[in-house]
Amino acid sequence: MVLSSLLRQEGYFVTVSSDKTNKVLRLLDMCFSLLKNRKKTDYVLIDTFSTTNFYYALIISQLSRIFKLKYIPILHGGNLPHRLGQNPFFSDLIFKNSYKNIAPSNYLKSAFEAKGYKTLFIPNVVEIENYNFKLRESLAPKLFWVRAFKEIYNPTLAIKVLNVLKKEYPNAKLCMVGPFVDNSYDDCVKLVSELKLENSVEFTGVLLKENWHKKSEEFDIFINTTNFDNTPVSVMEAMALGLPLVSTNVGGIPFLIDDKIDGLLVSKANAEEMTNAIIAILNNTYPNLAIKAREKVTNFSWENNKEKWFQILK
Repeated sequence: MVLSSLLRQEGYFVTVSSDKTNKVLRLLDMCFSLLKNRKKTDYVLIDTFSTTNFYYALIISQLSRIFKLKYIPILHGGNLPHRLGQNPFFSDLIFKNSYKNIAPSNYLKSAFEAKGYKTLFIPNVVEIENYNFKLRESLAPKLFWVRAFKEIYNPTLAIKVLNVLKKEYPNAKLCMVGPFVDNSYDDCVKLVSELKLENSVEFTGVLLKENWHKKSEEFDIFINTTNFDNTPVSVMEAMALGLPLVSTNVGGIPFLIDDKIDGLLVSKANAEEMTNAIIAILNNTYPNLAIKAREKVTNFSWENNKEKWFQILK
């Protein structure tokens, strides 16, 4: 949605599809939109994921081929390299016949090129001017987590980390922001109850971007607990907002974060290791993480990347 809005601002006519939550209705809406607009379309941009949504990309790409439309898969999801190995035939249909393949991380770029798919790197855009950088002069054990409650993002790890952290910092707090997608939310609530952390954990549900940005000002450290990832926008936003961060070292994360320079990386599913990293931040072992992270994320601004899109869509 950010890209489509920015392209419109540059004078491009962009039709977006689909906002349907039901998967069948979403697919039908996408197909109908392509059929309806095919004669006035120059390029079809396809957000491409590794889950069942991968098949949306398959169907829309092949429809585009039937109508001789140039299509551009925009790659998302840290588990896409696994999908390439799992479905080589379908992957070839999509990515060998595309006009361009666009990767928002060098992690996916290298994984796709290893399979023989020509791929360009253009990072996810962060409208840096919309992010108020807060320099935290002193840090408290107040943790912030933003992601969908989904098993692959391992939200229960955040609860476990808080539980370990409270042994040294009894006043530690955790706020978790995001939609409830699978049973992970129920698992988190159950774990909070078992560990008697009800007074230390806040679940906000879904918040508008500007609202969670405002909420983040109450917290001091951002944690990313995922088991699979590409280049999560929420992590990039945390970097822009001035939240020092600790993340699992998975997928595209080490292509985004330089360990001990602009963030701390730890093994996945390791509560002790993540807690130790948080304590290191609280002890000011790495005082410039947030400043360096903000400097890095300015490279993802629209001004720094729009020419790359103009060259593709010329």
